Amino acid sequence: MAFGIYLHVPFCSVRCGYCDFNTYTADELGGPDVVGASRSTYIEAALSELARVPERTVDTVFVGGGTPSQVPAADLVRFLRSVDDRLGLAPGAEVTTEANPDSVSPQSLAELREGGFTRISFGMQSAVRHVLSVLDRTHDPERVPQAVAWAREAGFEQVSLDLIYGTPSESMDDWRHTVESALEMQPDHISAYALIVEDGTAFARKVRRGEVVMPDDDETADKYLLADDLLEAAGLRWYELSNWARDEAAQCRHNVGYWNGGEWWGVGPGAHSFVDGERWWNVKHPAAYAQRLAAGESPRADGERPDAQARHLEDVMLRIRLAEGIEPALLGDVAPFIAAGWLEPLGDRVVLTRSGRLMADRVVLEAVGGE
Repeated sequence: MAFGIYLHVPFCSVRCGYCDFNTYTADELGGPDVVGASRSTYIEAALSELARVPERTVDTVFVGGGTPSQVPAADLVRFLRSVDDRLGLAPGAEVTTEANPDSVSPQSLAELREGGFTRISFGMQSAVRHVLSVLDRTHDPERVPQAVAWAREAGFEQVSLDLIYGTPSESMDDWRHTVESALEMQPDHISAYALIVEDGTAFARKVRRGEVVMPDDDETADKYLLADDLLEAAGLRWYELSNWARDEAAQCRHNVGYWNGGEWWGVGPGAHSFVDGERWWNVKHPAAYAQRLAAGESPRADGERPDAQARHLEDVMLRIRLAEGIEPALLGDVAPFIAAGWLEPLGDRVVLTRSGRLMADRVVLEAVGGE
C-alpha cells in the first residue's frame, strides 16, 4: 500500500476571504518572537514530529498549506532530506510542493529542484484581475507564466496549475480566458475547483450580508463542462473529478493515494494522518504545536477509528471520483444510475459519465448514503 508524507505549512502573507484552511498571517501569530510562529524556525518543529513517524518507505511527499513558498527553500529541502535519511524515499518517489506565483524566484525554484522536488503546483486561480480581487488573491496574473517558465528552467518534471471557478462576478468569458491562459503555459496538470462558501470565512459573511451573490448551480456546471471541453481538446484527460493530466505520469500520485485509500502521515499544525485504520489530527495553532514538540509531547489533538460502515462510505465517495471507475458491488444496484446516464460500464467496473460527474455526490448519497 502506498505511503505518503504530507507537510502542512501554515503561513500566508494575506488570508484569502474564501479559505478555511489552517493558515495564519504574521499579525495573527503575534510576531516572530512567539515560539513556533516564525517562518525561519518552523521547520525545526516539523522535523521533531517527523522523528515520531515509524520507519516505512515513503512513496510520495506533498508540501501544502498555506503557502509553502513562504518558508525558505533550504528548509523544505532539509525536511525532504530528513524524510529520505530517516524513512527512505522509494525509487522514483514523487515530491510535490505548492507555491504562490508571487513568492518564488529562479533561485528558490532551482534550490527546490536540486534538493529533490520533482513536481510543483502553482496557485493561479484566475487570469482575470477582478476575479482575483474578489478572491483576495494578491498576485499579478502576468507573474504566473513567468513562474512556470522559471520552474521549467529549473528542471521540474511536472508543473501543475490550480484554478477556481464560480467566483461571484466571474462571467463565462472570464472563465474561458482563465482556462485558455492556463493552457498557453502548457502545464502537465490542471486542477479546477468550484468555489465553495465555507462557514466561518469572511467570504461566507459577505454572502450572508448580500454583498456578493454566488452563481447558480447551472452556471457552475456549465463552467465545469467548458473547462472539460477545453482541457480535453488540449490533450489533458480527466483522471479525477477536478483534475486533468497530460498523461498518467503527470497525475498527482500523492492525491491518488488519498482517493484509493492509501495511508499517510500529516506533519504540521492541524495536519491529518491515516495509518493502520486510525485517523488523527494535530493541534491547530503553530505555537501550541511547536511547544508540545519542544516539551517532548505528541502534537496530536484527537483521533478516531472509523467503523466498517464509515470506511465503506468514505471509500465509495473517494474512489467514484476516479476515471478508472469502481467495482459495482461497492455501490449495490447500479442499474438505475446507468439508466439515468450517470454511470457506464468499464470492463468489470462502472465509471461516471460526463454528466454523471456533475451528479457524483447524489450517486453516492442514493447508493450508500443511507446505509
